[in-house]
Amino acid sequence: MSTLLRSSFLVVFFSLLITGARLGAQQKALSPETMRQMEHQDPQWQAIASHLPDPATASAEKLEMAADVLRARRFPEDALDYYMYALRRGGKEADLMNKIGVTELELWHTAQARVYFQRVVKLKKKSASGWNNLGAVEYLQGRFGSAISDYNRAIKLDKKMATYHSNLGTVYLEQRDFPSARKEFETALTLDPELFEHHGGSGVAAHMLSSEDHARFCYEMARLYAERGDEVSLLHNLAKASDEGFDILAAMSKDAVMMPYRKDPRVLVLVQNSRALRTSHASAANVPGGIPPLPAAERE
Repeated sequence: MSTLLRSSFLVVFFSLLITGARLGAQQKALSPETMRQMEHQDPQWQAIASHLPDPATASAEKLEMAADVLRARRFPEDALDYYMYALRRGGKEADLMNKIGVTELELWHTAQARVYFQRVVKLKKKSASGWNNLGAVEYLQGRFGSAISDYNRAIKLDKKMATYHSNLGTVYLEQRDFPSARKEFETALTLDPELFEHHGGSGVAAHMLSSEDHARFCYEMARLYAERGDEVSLLHNLAKASDEGFDILAAMSKDAVMMPYRKDPRVLVLVQNSRALRTSHASAANVPGGIPPLPAAERE
C-alpha cells in the first residue's frame, strides 16, 4: 500500500484481532458528538487544540497536515473535520478523499468509507492505494469477489507493493483457496521479508480474520518459512496457530512440506504446551503423554 494506507490501514496480520471488533461495536453505539466529547477528555487535546490552524484562513496544506496530526493522535472525528476544511480550501481531492475514507474505516463506518474510496478511483483510475482501500472495504462487507478484483487492480498498478499481495492472500484464505493464498503470501514475503513482522495499524485483513482463520493464517506462514528454511519463524508461527486451537499435527500429516517437522521434538513440545494452556493446566508436564525428550545434543 501507499504511505497513505501504510500509516493507517495496511493489512498486517497480527494485532487487534478481537479488540478491534469490540471497539468497533462500541464506537458504532456512540454518536459522533459523544465520541468527540470522550476523545477531548484526553490530556493531549488541549495541547493540540491550541495549535490548530484557522479553517477560514489557513491553506489547504496546513489544514491537511493538522488533520494528519489529529488522526495520528487518535482524534478521528476532529481529523475528519480538518480534512473537509482542506477540501473546501482547494486541497487535492483524490488524496483527501482517500484519507477521509481511511479515517471513516478506522471508525468502522464502512459504508461511508466505501463511498469515499469509490470516489477516489473515479477521480484517479490509476490510484493503486485507492483500489487497495476499496478492496479492504469490500472485504469487510463480505464482497469477496469485488475485493479480489480491486486488489488485483491495485497489484496491476503497483506490482512491487507487498501489502497488496498479502491483502489479496487474506481474501483467498477466507475463501479456503489455500494454494492461491500461499502464492500471494509468498510474493508478499519475497517483496518485503519483514512485512509480517510489522506491528503498525496496517490494514484490515488481519484483525478482521476470525480466530479460526487467523490460526490457519499462522499455519500457512509457518509453511512458507519451512520452504525458506527459517526454522525460528516456522516454530513461532506454528506455536501461534496451535495456541489458537489449530490442529497443526493433523495438517502436517497431509502436507509434504511440513511432514518432516511433524515428529520434531520442538513441535511436539509446543503442541503440548498449547494443549496445557487451553485446558488450564499449569504445566505442559500435566498433559497426558508428557513432554517428549529433546535430542541428545540439546539436553546438555
